[in-house]
Amino acid sequence: MNWSSNKSLALSRVCVAVFAALLAALDVAAYWLVRWFLVVSLGLEGTGDEILLLAVIYLCSAFAWALLWQLWRLLGELRAGRVFTDGNVRRLRASSWCCVGVFAVCGLAAVHYVPFAAFSAAAGFMALIVRIVKNVFEQALAMKSELDLTI
Repeated sequence: MNWSSNKSLALSRVCVAVFAALLAALDVAAYWLVRWFLVVSLGLEGTGDEILLLAVIYLCSAFAWALLWQLWRLLGELRAGRVFTDGNVRRLRASSWCCVGVFAVCGLAAVHYVPFAAFSAAAGFMALIVRIVKNVFEQALAMKSELDLTI
């Protein structure tokens, strides 16, 4: 199978759409999922825990929607052949801040329910990776601008 850049971008767009559909399903079903989780979990119970879990889910969902939107727009720019642009650097910066937002929300929630620390660590690590990619794009944009002036 001959795998091209266009096929890779198309697959990435499909993945973003699938994640958006899953996130929408989570947003709709969150109340029932939290109620079920409280029944089967040990150590969590009551309205306070229910409110905490729903708040974490919906706060993180807001960051996830913003992240998916930034990724969708970034993939659109890449498909159009616009790679090293100020807009893409801004999109990557916004994406890293979305990850930082989830890191903060889950980190605060981990004070009450320790397993959120794993989500916080994963989001923090993703923020670091996206931030590094953003820095690479920024450096490449500066080099491209310099090369454009040379010719």
